[in-house]
Amino acid sequence: MNITEQVTVNEWKEVTLTNDTGMSVSFLNYGGTITGINVPDQNGHVENVVLAYENYEDYIDDPNYLGALIGRVAGRVDGASFSINGEEYHLQENEGTNSLHGGEQGFHTKLWELSPFQEEDKVGVILTYDSPHLEGGYPGNLSIQVTYQLNNKNEFTISYSAKSDQDTALTLTNHSYFNLSGDAKRTIHDQTIQFDSNQFVELDANLIPTGKIESVQGTPFDLREETLLQDRLGSNHPQMDLANLGFDHSFLFNHDKEESVVVKDDKSGRVMKLMTNQPAIVFYTGNNLMEDHKLASGPAKKHDAMCLETQASPASLHHEGFPDVRLKAGEPYEKYTTFSFGTV
Repeated sequence: MNITEQVTVNEWKEVTLTNDTGMSVSFLNYGGTITGINVPDQNGHVENVVLAYENYEDYIDDPNYLGALIGRVAGRVDGASFSINGEEYHLQENEGTNSLHGGEQGFHTKLWELSPFQEEDKVGVILTYDSPHLEGGYPGNLSIQVTYQLNNKNEFTISYSAKSDQDTALTLTNHSYFNLSGDAKRTIHDQTIQFDSNQFVELDANLIPTGKIESVQGTPFDLREETLLQDRLGSNHPQMDLANLGFDHSFLFNHDKEESVVVKDDKSGRVMKLMTNQPAIVFYTGNNLMEDHKLASGPAKKHDAMCLETQASPASLHHEGFPDVRLKAGEPYEKYTTFSFGTV
């Protein structure tokens, strides 16, 4: 196992974690942006299973948030405002009148401090950033540690740890786009997905939660059994229509199973299992990827990949009954998501 580092554009650092089985994970200190998760297929052929840009400069002002760490609040905050303890806070409007993924200067734009570590059975880097009071409009001085860790079982774990000196709002995630075909050779239509979830969140025309939590029963959102994505993408269900004929929805986890999500690609034989202590996930199927986004694998295409954004729900700032993003002063924020890779 080893850690290597190279300097890229703008003096950014790109770090690569490599284990003893041939799997590697690469990321930038800029935005904690994951540029590569290289894993073998059933024939031992190693390929990248996340989308990456051809040019590093494209990660600046990236409308797709490709591979980035997202915060302070992942997702859309209705009206770019919320109240805590009777005080209203106004955020940056960067998607209509709403605030998306922490605003234009969210954590995806920050240079994170890097502290590598290596142990007998794992290798990793601790990324740290201190977010000052009212950065992006959010209250509280917030100290954050995010750990990227790879072991010899082909398990890549992202651990999030944070603490604020004031009551605030926080839910962190990673915005990698997964395609198990490898190097985005095919779209995700032929891949299957399975969620440990009975409920999804209804959206309005601006992709803001309406406040309703719906049963997946009898809808295209029922992914409780292994489901071929081509059977769901392009559905005429009104909720998928407003999301540009795909998924861009939050699912609430049951946490009845060890794996919250399982993704498979039969042609490559790759399987990815996701384990997390997060209460929910935003499942986005790349509905707005366009050819002017030049990827390392070629021009981007609609449904080129899927995002699996484990998090709580920004809707909790305006509605009851949603996984809460509020964090009390001095209370530790401790979350993790593990991506486990194998073959059928």
